[in-house]
Amino acid sequence: MSDSEDWRAKTVRRMNQFHAWRAARSKPATGFVSQPEPKSIGSFARGRQLIAGNFLFSGFLIEAPNTSIWDLDAPSSAFVEELHGFAWMDDLAAVGDINARTRVQDWIEVWMDRYARGSGPGWTPDLTGRRLIRWINHALFFLSGREAEVSNAFYQTLAQQTIFLSRRWQTASPGLPRFEALTGLIYAGLSLEGMEEHVSPAVTALAHECETQIDAEGGLPTRNPEELLEVFTLLTWAASALSEAGKIAEEAHLAAIDRIAPTLRALRHSDGGLARFHGGGRGTEGRLDHALASSGNKVAPGEELHMGYLRLSAGRTSIIVDVAPPPALESSFNAHASTLAFELTSGRRPLIVNCGAGASFGPEWRRAGRATPSHSTLGIEGFSSSRLGPKKIIGGHLREYLVDVPTDVRLERRVSEDGGGFVAGHNGYMRTHGLTHVRQIELSRDGRGIAGEDTLATITAADEAQFDRMMDRLKLQGIPFQVRFHLHPDVDAELDMGGAAVSMALKSGEVWVFRHDGRAKLSLERSVYLEKTRLKPRAAKQVVLSATAMDYATRVRWTLAKAQETPTTLRDLEMDDETLS
Repeated sequence: MSDSEDWRAKTVRRMNQFHAWRAARSKPATGFVSQPEPKSIGSFARGRQLIAGNFLFSGFLIEAPNTSIWDLDAPSSAFVEELHGFAWMDDLAAVGDINARTRVQDWIEVWMDRYARGSGPGWTPDLTGRRLIRWINHALFFLSGREAEVSNAFYQTLAQQTIFLSRRWQTASPGLPRFEALTGLIYAGLSLEGMEEHVSPAVTALAHECETQIDAEGGLPTRNPEELLEVFTLLTWAASALSEAGKIAEEAHLAAIDRIAPTLRALRHSDGGLARFHGGGRGTEGRLDHALASSGNKVAPGEELHMGYLRLSAGRTSIIVDVAPPPALESSFNAHASTLAFELTSGRRPLIVNCGAGASFGPEWRRAGRATPSHSTLGIEGFSSSRLGPKKIIGGHLREYLVDVPTDVRLERRVSEDGGGFVAGHNGYMRTHGLTHVRQIELSRDGRGIAGEDTLATITAADEAQFDRMMDRLKLQGIPFQVRFHLHPDVDAELDMGGAAVSMALKSGEVWVFRHDGRAKLSLERSVYLEKTRLKPRAAKQVVLSATAMDYATRVRWTLAKAQETPTTLRDLEMDDETLS
């Protein structure tokens, strides 16, 4: 961490505390002018766990019955941030009984007593925006049966947080944090007496963020699908709140919603979850479909790329591939070395996946999840297609950006009478090995078969020279590489046909068979599935094709097809359980 970065982070924290202290002395609101209809969706199961004293945040579980949420011994700063953001109110509101109401009332009152005067870690623009949205959404849930003294204190701190946001939203990082801050400011300005003056500047600022942060493809610089869903949700909430108050969002705001909606549909697997790339998970169950329905936008995705991803779909099968360079340096703090990796879902059942983001399980899992071997693509042994740069602390958070990334990622779509597919390539191994990775995938028209081909090849004479230098360094033993296909934990896989194939059974009853051309060694190995809603990584398996590049071009072919006895249509009645395991 450089001295200048440390100084900037401390300055931002001190200024946040100063403006929080000033806001605490501002004129309070006395009530609601109007209140937006609650849009956020909570989890009944997580709400019940909170009532029972099981606190699961940022991958950590603390079991502390009869303990205030503010008296927990927090294991990480991310855990603390989740507490002060109050998104957990959605889960308690989803339960909605007297026990849930009591928790909400007790925990908000303690927060007001301890932190409302401008102290504590919750006074950042993004956390304040997130908190305001939940407090306003669930105000009636909290205020029911409360005495006037508590109600007045509640309105006062809402006003204080609004004034703080009006002065500090610009210091939120561009992207999701700033969208949270501005949406919270719009919510509060529309809802609270005496806060109307903050609405117009916030609406203008939000429109500006839409113009600068949402590109023509409806994507974000981070290329994180789950983050895009969060931004989309905030934009639809803000537009709806403005409409309910008799106002209209600016054109740039509404245009961003219209650009994002088809992109999210392109990134939606047939099971309703998002593709898991660049730090994003599949999203809370039902969140994506609810957000798309609430937007009113029904535009289907086109054939073009969406935020750098290509979607293939036929029958019950959907394939989503990363076919663009990784996010640029300043946006790559959560990015993965996933170029040309893909995920495949059949009906409601994920089959081929990426391991996912491991941040909630600690820094080592975070690093592992970002590496190429954690993705369903080809990787040269000991190397990722993008490499991590030196660690930096920025704004109090550890950042590791991607460096030495593929700069040239090319794509050609292919369509035939039998189906469709693509051929794509990237130069992520050119500097180190002189090799370009070329991947070709074809999906049959009925969605029952996939044919793939992965090639490592030199393109120019300079590439050949670099390849020769690497071969000399390895004493002409060749360059080992693997093509990995990570399987979802629910997939039951086993080697078949004397080790020449892998059979994969889904809970729906479907059976898929993986085969290859015999030029590589086939193995079935251990893998993990990383999802932030779990306490620990889930055990899984991966199909691995291992081979060695000995020449200027090395090719491995593989196929994935439904077993002939698997019907084209199935009634998938198996239910998924939501647990803390």
